[in-house]
Amino acid sequence: MQFSFTETLVKIWEMSGFASMDWQHLVMIAISGVLIYLAIVKGFEPLLLLPIAFGMLLANLPLANLMAGEVEGSSQPGGLLYYLYLGVKKGIYPSLIFLGIGAMTDFGPLIASPISLFLGAAAQLGIYVAFTIAIALGFTPQEAASIGIIGGADGPTAIYLTTKLADHLLGPIAIAAYSYMALIPMIQPPLMRLLTTKKERETKMEQLREVSKLEKIMFPIVVTILCVLLLPSVAPLIGMLMLGNLFRESGVVERLSNTAQNALINIVTIFLGVTVGATASAENFLRLETIKIIGLGLLAFSFSTVGGLLLGKLMYWLTGGKVNPLIGSAGVSAVPMAARVSQVEGQKANPSNFLLMHAMGPNVAGVIGSAVAAGFLLAVFGK
Repeated sequence: MQFSFTETLVKIWEMSGFASMDWQHLVMIAISGVLIYLAIVKGFEPLLLLPIAFGMLLANLPLANLMAGEVEGSSQPGGLLYYLYLGVKKGIYPSLIFLGIGAMTDFGPLIASPISLFLGAAAQLGIYVAFTIAIALGFTPQEAASIGIIGGADGPTAIYLTTKLADHLLGPIAIAAYSYMALIPMIQPPLMRLLTTKKERETKMEQLREVSKLEKIMFPIVVTILCVLLLPSVAPLIGMLMLGNLFRESGVVERLSNTAQNALINIVTIFLGVTVGATASAENFLRLETIKIIGLGLLAFSFSTVGGLLLGKLMYWLTGGKVNPLIGSAGVSAVPMAARVSQVEGQKANPSNFLLMHAMGPNVAGVIGSAVAAGFLLAVFGK
């Protein structure tokens, strides 16, 4: 058989991804490049945005087949990311991330000021506003619920609910959720200044009471019992969140606590980010629905901030000026970034203001609130 160098080159070209590349793949590669830039250069949620962006890049390289599933009756295995994605699809990764978040989070400010629970609940307003508008725009209730949960500003919760109700929207919803979480310092301050007066922003709050170790140990146990009995569908998220916090507060399993908040959460974040990004293939992402989701996500996030601020203003009035309304904006779930934004805005109005610990109460309540909201939506619209 005569060897032809030219024919070999042609065959290699035809078998390569270059021959299968089209404009849609190029657009998605460009989008992944922008996300990589935002993660590295601008520092926008790099721990998750970077693996998400690279997962998107991998999924849009033709013929790589990293997300290809198993073919029944064939010995050909699925792609690497297909198997890793099962942890997302089965709800394993988001729950494990909640375990790490619980181990990293001090619930003391929330226990010291239980009124923070109301602020955390009010800051879920955007979920229901976006849900209603999404229904009006023609999305199914399951899709609308998945879009609305972006307003909770909790990436793992958004991913968990979307995989259960509308997994075909996972790519744009995850990217919208984490992008807006990263943009909190840009989105929230204008709304905070618009809805509060300078006098309200200057309000200094009394120091929180000291919380006993017994209270900190009992809190995750009691919350787990109450939330899971009320909404069994929220058990994976609330259960892991509270188990992680019990690791932290018990003082007897320091190794487990350290593992949960360091090694474990880092490993799971890699798997979660890359596989979620890999769902954003050209055929799934480049659709009109994606633009709608991005817009609705911003709306949801804004209304959640507004909900927390408005209840904060009401508390300011009811307490005779003892509650600074700025802490209400921290009721969105993004921990601890939203609390830091409240602190920064408070100090701009009054340099002697220190709102961080007061804002952490609503911030932690927002984590619980978004998980409960997801459980409610899953119970109502789950299959």
